Order: sequence, then C-alpha cells, then structure tokens
Amino acid sequence: MTLKTVNDFLNLIDSLVWGIPLIVLILAVGVFLTIRLHGLQIKRLPLAIRNLFANEKKGESGEMSSFAALCTALSATIGTGNIVGVATALVAGGPGALFWMVVAAIVGTVTKYAECLLAIKYRVVAEDGHIVGGPFYYIERGMGKNWKWLGKMFAFFGISAGLLGIGTFTQINGITSAVNNFFDPENQWTTELFGRDYSWSVVIAGIILTVCVALVLIGGIKRSSNVAQVIVPFMAGTYIIAALLILVTHISQIPEAFVIIIQSAFGLKAAAGGALGAMMVSMQKGVARGIFSNEAGLGSAPIAAAAVQTDEPAAQGLVSMLGTVIDTVIICTMTGLTIVITESWNVGLDGVDVTTRAFQFGLPLEPQVSSFILMVCLVFFAFTTILGWNYYSGRCLEYLIGDRPGVLKAYQWIYILCVFIGPFMTVSAVWTLADIFNGLMAIPNLIAIVALSSVVVSETRAYLQKIDKGLL
Repeated sequence: MTLKTVNDFLNLIDSLVWGIPLIVLILAVGVFLTIRLHGLQIKRLPLAIRNLFANEKKGESGEMSSFAALCTALSATIGTGNIVGVATALVAGGPGALFWMVVAAIVGTVTKYAECLLAIKYRVVAEDGHIVGGPFYYIERGMGKNWKWLGKMFAFFGISAGLLGIGTFTQINGITSAVNNFFDPENQWTTELFGRDYSWSVVIAGIILTVCVALVLIGGIKRSSNVAQVIVPFMAGTYIIAALLILVTHISQIPEAFVIIIQSAFGLKAAAGGALGAMMVSMQKGVARGIFSNEAGLGSAPIAAAAVQTDEPAAQGLVSMLGTVIDTVIICTMTGLTIVITESWNVGLDGVDVTTRAFQFGLPLEPQVSSFILMVCLVFFAFTTILGWNYYSGRCLEYLIGDRPGVLKAYQWIYILCVFIGPFMTVSAVWTLADIFNGLMAIPNLIAIVALSSVVVSETRAYLQKIDKGLL
C-alpha cells in the first residue's frame, strides 16, 4: 500500500466524518444552547473572569483550582492548532476558513460552558479518593446506564485522539518541523531512518521532547497542571504580543484583510457556479480546525474541569468557557489575520511554514529572530498540549478498564512512544487523522449535551439566582 493510497483513504474518511451533518450538528448545538441560556457566553463574560480569579473556598471538593484547571485545559488547546492548524485551514479553505472558525468558536463557547458544567455535576470519586469525570460519566449518570455504550464509544475515540491525533503526532510533528525550519531549513545535515532521509534537527528535537514528556508524565496530573500554570500564561502572552506587533505595524491593511476573509467565507470570489462549493470547503476547514484548536464540544476540557475544587458546576462552566475565547476568538484570529495580511496563505507553503513566513514578513525584526520567536512559542505550546492530552486520554482509558495502575502506566509509555514516532509521520496524514478522531469524539458528546440541556438550564438558573441575590 503506497503512501498516496493511505492519504487518499484517510481523506475519504475525513470527508465523511466532517461532512455537512457534523458541521450542522456542532453549530446547531451551540445556537440551541445560546438561545436556551439567553446569550450567556456574552452577557456573563465579566462574571466568568471574576470567577477565574476567585479564591477557592475551604471544604469544597476537588483536586485543583479553577485557574489551574483552565491552564490545564488551555495547555491542551493552545498548541499547533493556533499556529499550524490555522495555517492549514487557510491554505485548504482560503481566508474565509478563519471566519467560520470564529463563528464556530462564538457558539462553541456556550457548548464548552455546558459540557464543563455537566462534568462537575456528574463527577465521581474513585476508590483511592481522586476525582474523575467527563462526558463518559455525564452520559452514564445523566442519561442513564442504558446509554453507557455511548460513553464507552466516546472514551474509545478519546484514547484514539490522544494516541494517534491531537495529543501526540500533530504536536510533536509541528515542533520538529519548526525546529527544522530554523536550524536546518535546507536539510543539509540528514540521516536515513525508516527508509527516508530526515534532518538531524528533527531527530534530536524529537528525542529531547520525548524525554521531557516522559519526565513530566511520571508526576501525573498535579505536575502537569503545575507546568501548565507556568508555561501557558507566559508563552500565550509572548505569542499575543508578537502577533499584535504585526497587526499594529500593518494596521492600514486590516480592513482589506477582513473584506478578503468575508468574501472567501461565502465564496464570493469563486467562479460562476462554484460559490456554494467554495463556501462549503471554507466552512468545513474552518469549523474542523476551530474544533481542533479550542475543543469546544469535543468533550476533552470537561475531563480536566471535573477535578476543580468547587461545589458550583455553573461557576466552573463559566471559567472553562474562557478557554474558547482565549484560544480561538483571540489567538487564532490574530494568527489568521497575520497570515492574510502578509498573503502567506497562497504562496505554495503548508503547515508551520505559512505562519513562519507571516512572522518573517510581518514582524519588524530580522527574519531569523522572527522565526526563533515562533519556534519557541510553538515548542512550548505543543509540549503542554502533549501533557494535557495524556491526562485526557488516560482518563478515557481508566473509564474503560477501571483503576488498574499497571495498565495505565503501560499506556503512558505507549503514549510516549507515539510522541517519539510523531516526527516521522507525514504532515497531511497527521492532520487528517486528528480531524477524524476529533469528529468522532464530538458526536457522542454533543448528543449528551443536547439530551441533558434541561439540566444545564436548571443549574444555570439556580446559580445565577444566588449570584443576583448576593449569596455567592
């Protein structure tokens, strides 16, 4: 079986999974919840920010703070999706993909709120005292044991996404590609592995990252969240400042960029008869990459949210929804604008090369300095994503097999092995696999959110009444 045959097969599966039905389902669930919760993601945004920095109350159950949980969730979402994913979306779907990415994020913000609220509502305490939760538990405990098969389906897809998609291959592949572009762009120093030539920069970076991942994973969730609390705010701030600098120095081009994005989003520049097709490609790539980046509706963030120290499900739901705002509405939009302004999406490049070019042309710095800044941001973003998804997929496995430490430890080593293999996968195959498993995860989770939407509404109403009365 040739590599082309494999890629063609994966692309076929991807087109089936990310067809019109799933895109409509994701957007429809977000719109449905927005209506039922009266635009909560906009009206209650100030309250969400306040809750983020509120002190934890003694006696409340949980393992970590709201801020730590948000950083853990952001560590798994702010990654290659923000830098490489946006670029691949714009290359494949045109600038309009950014529009659909943001639309999906705005409605997806309330979806993130709902799923994280449900995670707190239906979480359980394991035999050893640690708290577990996520879609599989709110499916089983909220919808009833007759739906446990749906929870198991989600858990299986979650493990697959962690091992073969968003958690390992895409992240380490993005890291090593960025390192290679900086240290050995001409591939002058190569070695042969698995029948192909690879730059030594790829091999060395892959080994170093694999070792670092292994060292952190041994410490479990608390060590991962501690690392995330340090790295995520610092690197997100660094990246935002760099992207802002590009936008400020090209501020006169921003209006034109918005026009290009809107025209592309609705296929207005397509040839006669091709507008609908162009619009659908743009929408498909934008929504798929948006979900890859912010994971709203995917069901991953609730797994981290379930461990938060709180007795108010709605309070954590509000904090968790900030992750989508930060990840996509802010960071992905800034990345996309830099790519459109510098016209880097349409010059024959792909992946991290697109964003690298945007930074080189956009930043008022030497190209090597710009490349270095982007490389460092990507390395740390992707590194924390690897850690976050190890936790997510490990919890999925725990749900399927129970608390079996030996098996769970073996899984961690398999996960580390996948990190090691990632640099030697082709970029297109890596991202297609990630898209497929993301879509498959989203389906059972979205079904559960709709089924339990009345619970979300009643919990929200009760919480907001307490807030309005000054009881919280």
